[in-house]
Amino acid sequence: MSALAEAEVALAAVAANVDTVTAVAGTDLMAVVKADGFGHGAVPVARAALAAGAGWLGVTSTAEALALRAAGLTAPVLSWLHRPDDDFGRLIAADVDIGVSTVPHLHAIAEAAGRSGRPATVQLKADTGLSRNGAAGHDWPDLVSWARKYEVEGGVRVHGVWSHLADAETSGGPGVDRQLAVFEEALGIARRVGLRPDLVHLANSAAALAAPATRYDLCRIGLALYGVDPFGAAGPGAYRLSAAMTLRSTVVNVKRVPAGTGVSYGPDHVTGRPTTLVLLPLGYADGLPRTAEGRAEVWLGGTRRPVVGRIAMDQCVVDAGDLPVAVGDPVVVFGPGSDAGATAGGWPTVAEWAAWAGTSPHEILTGIGARVVRRYRPGEPAIPRVGVALP
Repeated sequence: MSALAEAEVALAAVAANVDTVTAVAGTDLMAVVKADGFGHGAVPVARAALAAGAGWLGVTSTAEALALRAAGLTAPVLSWLHRPDDDFGRLIAADVDIGVSTVPHLHAIAEAAGRSGRPATVQLKADTGLSRNGAAGHDWPDLVSWARKYEVEGGVRVHGVWSHLADAETSGGPGVDRQLAVFEEALGIARRVGLRPDLVHLANSAAALAAPATRYDLCRIGLALYGVDPFGAAGPGAYRLSAAMTLRSTVVNVKRVPAGTGVSYGPDHVTGRPTTLVLLPLGYADGLPRTAEGRAEVWLGGTRRPVVGRIAMDQCVVDAGDLPVAVGDPVVVFGPGSDAGATAGGWPTVAEWAAWAGTSPHEILTGIGARVVRRYRPGEPAIPRVGVALP
């Protein structure tokens, strides 16, 4: 490879994940491609998801929505995070559904619709317990009443009502039931003022897979779209999601060192015996979290080897032990793992890197930096064999 590192994205895996979730959920799906498709590339992922049967695309900004339209994607798009002084006219002109959580946002959207001469299509978001975006209970009646007024006047069309779950990943927990009850109450209030939304949606990836009562008309899938089980290895079921990204690099330096050799800054790590150290041209600027130091592993020479010492901005060090290693040898930082599972020695997974760093897979995937080249393989198998030779 010519780049120092590459993120290989298997679009066939994206398509397979759409099929898997659709088979379980039995509803239409919104492929969430915000944050440049969780670092995978929004446009290629969107095309793969739509070709596999997803009916919607989800983003969080005007720029993200318009980038999809500029790429020629005409599928329905919901964009849900905006300032009240955003240029909503551009979203209206691009036929993008606008998520609305406050009355000031709704007023601004209606004004933009009046200037554009065409109604805005909106989806009203209720805060059912996440306490982020969305109208809280005391604000919700005012929001839906204004929405109905604008709808009657022809300024907006209320296409959907939705919310977001706080903890659907906790199997059997009471949080989902509480939020579901609040959501049903919000729906009732909206209908009593005369709103008749075409779409009602609440489920995220975890709920789409394991909480049937939350599925309604549409499930929004983010993490599952990219092949990461939202429940982790110990979660309910075996959903056979296929990881879409494999992060690869190559060895750029090799040195044999004696016991007592300090490694990287500090040094925080000192070798306990003679060993071989190899240098990888990937660091925290490329998305390897420093909090994974001392726990992280990579796949090198047909086995897992530990990352040792501090992860620097541009590089990190791997203890290769007594492996015969040479400059240019391939390394997999994370990938789909294997059918046998990580404990049997498969490639490290993004979920493992998240656990080593004390964070979520979302942060690992979206943190893969711009210096890492993305390469796309539309048709290769989603899950490679353990120990397969790397191209």
